[in-house]
Parts: sequence; C-alpha cells; structure tokens
Amino acid sequence: MKIALAQMCSGIDPTVNAEQLSWLIAEAAAGDATMVFSPEMTGMLDRNRSRAAQVIRVEADDVVLSTARSEAKKARIWVQLGSLAIRNSSEPEEKWVNRSYLINPDGEITARYDKIHLFDVNLSPDETLRESSAYAGGRDAVVAALPDAMLGMSICYDVRFPGLYESLTNAGANILSIPAAFTVPTGKAHWEILLRARAIEAGAFVVAAAQSGDHEDGRSTFGHSMVVDPWGEILLDMGQRVGLDFCDLDLTRIAEARSRVPAVANRKKFNVPASLA
Repeated sequence: MKIALAQMCSGIDPTVNAEQLSWLIAEAAAGDATMVFSPEMTGMLDRNRSRAAQVIRVEADDVVLSTARSEAKKARIWVQLGSLAIRNSSEPEEKWVNRSYLINPDGEITARYDKIHLFDVNLSPDETLRESSAYAGGRDAVVAALPDAMLGMSICYDVRFPGLYESLTNAGANILSIPAAFTVPTGKAHWEILLRARAIEAGAFVVAAAQSGDHEDGRSTFGHSMVVDPWGEILLDMGQRVGLDFCDLDLTRIAEARSRVPAVANRKKFNVPASLA
C-alpha cells in the first residue's frame, strides 16, 4: 500500500490552504499513492479566536472539505483529511469541533472523528493553551474500513492517551492515523517516542502527518511527519520540510509483528482495588 504524507504550514486563510491541499492531493495521485494523509488543522491554523471565527464554517460550507472531496474524486485517491475546525451549527456561542475525515475515491465522506482529548496545557509560565475554551471534545472512537486495512482515527494530543489506541486496535484497527500540529518544545521532547510507543504496543502502522514551520498567526510547529511500522521502526521522517513524501506500507508486517510479540492478543482485563481507583 503506497501512501503519501502532506506536511503543511497552514495559514489563516482557508481558501489559500485549500489551493495548497488541492495541489498536494494531485501530486500524491501522480506519484501512484492510493491514499494521502494531511495534518491537523489543514484548513486553518489561527490562535486568534476572534479572527478564526470569521472563517470557520459548517461542513456543507467548508471550502477545504469540498476541495478535498472534489480532488479525491478527480484523482481517484483516498484522502485522510487530518482535521478541520468545524461549526456544528450556525449558533455563534456554540463551541467548534476539531474534526478528522476519511474520504474515498468517489469523494464521499466515509468516516468522521472529533478529537476527544483537547490540548489544555501549561507549557511554561508564559504559555498556557486551552483548546477547550473554543472546541468541544468528541465522545466516540472511530475505526474505518480501507480496501486492505482498518484505520483507527485520532488527532494530535490524543497520542498521549494509550487507552484510546487500545480501544481502536481491539476494534480491529491496524493503521493508526495521528495528524498533528505539535508545538516545538513538546515535539522535541516527546513526538518520536510517543509515535513509536503507539506503534509497538498496537502492532500497527502509525501514520502521522504534521504541521511544520513558522505560521502566519505567529506560532511555530515541530514538523517531522512520520510513518512508523508495527515493530517500531521509522520508515519516514520528513524533518521540517513542507511538501509531500511517499512511503510503502507492507501490510504483512502487521501479522508478523503481532505474532512475534502478541501484546494485542495477550491483553487482559483486571480489577482495580477500591483504594487505587
């Protein structure tokens, strides 16, 4: 299975980002990829919430989603649209969702996933981030069917919560998608080790398309879009370069890794004493 990863430096204008995504999807298809993965917040990365509110739309009106669907159909390629900021209704006071999409080669949306774990952190005395102030967290884990695999969907900060990935693999996932917009400090400290850990414990491929570079809103992201195989080996690391790269997934590696160390099959349920609960 040949896949492509789109590493982006998304700005504040969804129309501009849609144009970039259109080109990336076309290039992925031209390179004979069967599927292309884009990062978290493909459509717009803007920490100015008032300004962002002016361009965030409901699904039916989102220019990036419509572009991804039309280009997927034109190129006959699967698109895993890492995530978009989406309104659930036209009510201005209602929180947005950080939503990931799987789009098939007919341009149809076959799965949606709303980010469950929101990025509420204190990175330093001067940098506090509260994703939950504008976004509502999702409630449902999602596993979606591909022609030859099962895709477990997640987004960025989710990577720190292994219970989610246990649920995904228990439900049949053998490829885990982790689109991200990791900060530079947390990326340097944790990105690679978390991705490799998720791949190893699940005996699954991890595909993590990321944002990279200095963005129009003033933030910086870590980059290093990666593909990790079920044994924890890094097959692709894009560094900080914005653009497209390709990777071949040998799906037989899944059964091989899971037979050598059958951690998924050996999972046990256990009781927790009340004193520890």
